[in-house]
Amino acid sequence: MWKVYIIQNHVSKDIYVDYTDNLERRLSEHNSTEHKNRFTYTLKGKWIVIYFECFRNKKDATMRERKLKLHGRGFQELKKRLENSFL
Repeated sequence: MWKVYIIQNHVSKDIYVDYTDNLERRLSEHNSTEHKNRFTYTLKGKWIVIYFECFRNKKDATMRERKLKLHGRGFQELKKRLENSFL
């Protein structure tokens, strides 16, 4: 099962969108001090899951992730639906 997820840093309030086949492992990597993703690596704050969607097919997850990242309208609509979930 593939998941497209949105995480948010509880200190900086930064938002990050990505996809994975193991959300628990991926979140652990984002919060690890050894993880070197240049956007999510920080010594301050912890990343928390705000939202995720499940897909049976990796291609579908990839397409959805791209739409959320590249097409601002899709992400803006999702943010409206989740306005009380963001920090």
